[in-house]
Amino acid sequence: MSLAPKAAVIIVAAGRGLRAGAGGPKQYRTIGGRTVIARAMAPFCNHAEIALVQPVLNPDDSGIFEEAVRGLRHLPPVSGGATRQGSVRAGLEALAADPPDIVLIHDAARAFVTPAVISRAVAAAARTGAAIPVVAVTDTIKHVTTIGDVDATPDRAQLRIAQTPQAFHFETILDAHRRAAREGRDDFTDDAAIAEWAGLTVATFEGDLANMKLTTPEDFAREEARLVAALSDIRTGTGFDVHAFGDGDHLMLCGVRVPYGRGFLAHSDGDVGLHALVDAVLGALADGDIGSHFPPSDPKWKGAASDQFLIHAMERVAARGGRVAHLEVTLICETPKIGPLRETMRARIAEITGLPLSRVAVKATTTERLGFTGRQEGIAATASATIRLPWSE
Repeated sequence: MSLAPKAAVIIVAAGRGLRAGAGGPKQYRTIGGRTVIARAMAPFCNHAEIALVQPVLNPDDSGIFEEAVRGLRHLPPVSGGATRQGSVRAGLEALAADPPDIVLIHDAARAFVTPAVISRAVAAAARTGAAIPVVAVTDTIKHVTTIGDVDATPDRAQLRIAQTPQAFHFETILDAHRRAAREGRDDFTDDAAIAEWAGLTVATFEGDLANMKLTTPEDFAREEARLVAALSDIRTGTGFDVHAFGDGDHLMLCGVRVPYGRGFLAHSDGDVGLHALVDAVLGALADGDIGSHFPPSDPKWKGAASDQFLIHAMERVAARGGRVAHLEVTLICETPKIGPLRETMRARIAEITGLPLSRVAVKATTTERLGFTGRQEGIAATASATIRLPWSE
């Protein structure tokens, strides 16, 4: 029985994406609550047939890249070239020391590639040596002159729209790229064109209409609307937490260090606001509570900062293909006074979760000096979280 080929993917992410409008390189913008590049990479990182994921970046982007793809497995990024062709060659050369059998080359701006397309790419490359995903052209295409007059109507039955990932035997496409570089050819718009120029026959396999390239502001608006519409399972969860005062000189409240004459008696940092929010998010997911994910019996969480608990809950939402629509926390205490800290707390929660400030609310109330909070023995918090998930029974 023959072994499965070792397959790698190069994620081309060195471009600036100027046609996408203001907002920085398009691959680091968010769509559907997740960065474009994370959406493009994740299907490869999680695919059983892909052994290596090689990102190629603009060297100025290394910091934002690591933040954008946090949690995804990949090789150390390499710097791209002045052109897409140069960037691909940089990725190929980075893999050459321990070469795979097959390499897939994928544009980071194609954020909606599916596992099925990836599997078809690997199979097609193993079978043919050079293959690209394509979709049929449904509109009539016109060829025009330099002044805009129609001079031909190609037969659309023989036309296809090329996509990525394009797939090749590794040594074959590496040799083609090296030859093109030696001969000063840097004008190819995709890797299939280099393969054709090098004399290879390029096969095709079934692509996916949803695997479109994000290029213009209109593309982003359309896909954002589509993703939101697909999240039709709207859920709300609630949370509650309480901690008594103990020795100390500060309190952690909603991720903010608040100077105070007492501290919290707690296993972690005792942040009642974030703890309540974590339970609200997990409750909306029907995914247990904070204690089941971070048991107080585990010494690992002794004194732990609670922002990591909230990040974990947000990651659980993302793993289900969902997004958080709104978070609200109410702190119940006589002191400290929350009003002067409210906006700082909102901003900190927004920073932890990656949500816009407009989707985070912090409120405060007292119990009119009744009960343990009224006696200033501790602080309580309630929270709610509204999330959107893809519909499932």
